[in-house]
Amino acid sequence: MTIVASRAPFRADHVGSLLRPPSLKALRIKKESGQATAQELAAAEDAGIRDVVKLQEDAGLQGITDGELRRKSWHMDFLTQLGGLASAGKALPVTFRGPTGEVFFTRPDLAITSRITRPRPIFVAPFSFLRSAVSRTAKLTMPSPCMLYTQVGRENIDTTVYADLDGFVEDTAAAYRAEIADLYAAGCRYLQLDDVSLAYLCDDDMRAQGKARNDDPDEQLAMSVKLIRATLRNKPPDLTVCTHLCRGNFRSSWRAQGGYAKIAETIFTQLPYDGFFLEFDDARSGDFSPLRHMPKNVRVVLGLVTTKVGTLEKKDDLKRRLDEASRYVAMEQLCVSPQCGFSSTVEGNEVTVEQEKAKLRLCVELATEVWGSL
Repeated sequence: MTIVASRAPFRADHVGSLLRPPSLKALRIKKESGQATAQELAAAEDAGIRDVVKLQEDAGLQGITDGELRRKSWHMDFLTQLGGLASAGKALPVTFRGPTGEVFFTRPDLAITSRITRPRPIFVAPFSFLRSAVSRTAKLTMPSPCMLYTQVGRENIDTTVYADLDGFVEDTAAAYRAEIADLYAAGCRYLQLDDVSLAYLCDDDMRAQGKARNDDPDEQLAMSVKLIRATLRNKPPDLTVCTHLCRGNFRSSWRAQGGYAKIAETIFTQLPYDGFFLEFDDARSGDFSPLRHMPKNVRVVLGLVTTKVGTLEKKDDLKRRLDEASRYVAMEQLCVSPQCGFSSTVEGNEVTVEQEKAKLRLCVELATEVWGSL
């Protein structure tokens, strides 16, 4: 049987980040300590990206990313290049929970002290290199604009700059629209906006923490809808834009838990995405019933294969889960992928490259058996 590629998101897809080669991680450390040049690091990144492009194509995937090999983290490398942000130079710990206990990701303290802008293109040059290296569909991943608010919160937005959040929404959306327009001009037709902020609103504890900071979770959800709709206002019709929601992914650990029920009707019916990559690899994600709110023209990429541990899932178990999900949304709308990236930060999850390859191949094999196409 000849397997043909369907439209993006593809029947077998993946979230984006891939394990960094140890040599590349070591060179990045040398560059940061002044023992290697930016040119040497860029050349090593180019070579590493060519390798992960081949890895994805050999696995049979149609949507090909650069593995996020040029980034230290999936979101900060973009967000910190926006204008309007300031930092006091402090490193803030973010607690994740994993099989061995708590682990800590550190991020810079950020505040919005002037209007949000995009002073220059951010991911356009990396995308152009990726596009030159692939023979299939080049897919770019970038943090959702909602992530900017998550990094600062209302208390760190100067009220003399933004007396209310409507101005913040419009300026942030305008900055993103400028980036997206340049990406489109560079040939991008498959874009993914990664977003943990919405999934965190599923967690009762994190909702309570937000209220304690005077960030009402329901108001944040409403603002997020405004922000995404403004960002994708007048997007080109041939640009596929998806989002990925997960509950945190750092060194095989996680931050939040809770099913999608609290936000499902709002995000599925009001956010103008072409597809949703959703985390469903364990009990923390809840059941499939919130999918009943999904519009019939939107694809749902079920993250059934975990990137947090190397053990390979059984194909028959995944088929049963697809059947279960099809009770709430038509099988023709479904796709399959890992639940998150393999290396959301430079450190990576506790899996090997061979396990990473096996999980990507599993998604492709499952898709061809269930749908007959990719």
